[in-house]
Amino acid sequence: MTKTINSDRYFEDYRAGDVKILGSVTVDEEEMINFARSYDPQSIHIDAEKAAAGPFNGLIASGWLTGSLMMRYFAQNFLAEVSSIASPGLDEVRWLAPVRPGDTLTFRVTTLETRRSRTKPDRGIVKTFTEILNQDEVVVMSTKNVNVILCRNPE
Repeated sequence: MTKTINSDRYFEDYRAGDVKILGSVTVDEEEMINFARSYDPQSIHIDAEKAAAGPFNGLIASGWLTGSLMMRYFAQNFLAEVSSIASPGLDEVRWLAPVRPGDTLTFRVTTLETRRSRTKPDRGIVKTFTEILNQDEVVVMSTKNVNVILCRNPE
């Protein structure tokens, strides 16, 4: 596991309009199939023969695996252990194109909005738009995220 690169980030360090590349990973076929067997056992994800005859002409990753890979990079390279409190959820989760074994995925996050909490001045809300792009720069998945982040300087 990689060390968090933003280990000392607080609410004040997030700025609307910032765009960051969080890293890249190549999708391993065995990991993809094992994940799907455990959590999304549809034939398009676990059975090469059936998947070849299906609508995607071959195996594709579960969207949940794609999201899980994104979350690893989001947690390691965007959030910070010292300040990330929680997330009330994701909005607009979209799986836009299939992810296949051997694809290299890159994780890009754009900070959309930051605002200090009106009721708890020691924290703020950070809203982001996350895109996962394949090696051809096709966006395969996107989400809008909301995170609660501690302030360095509570008012």
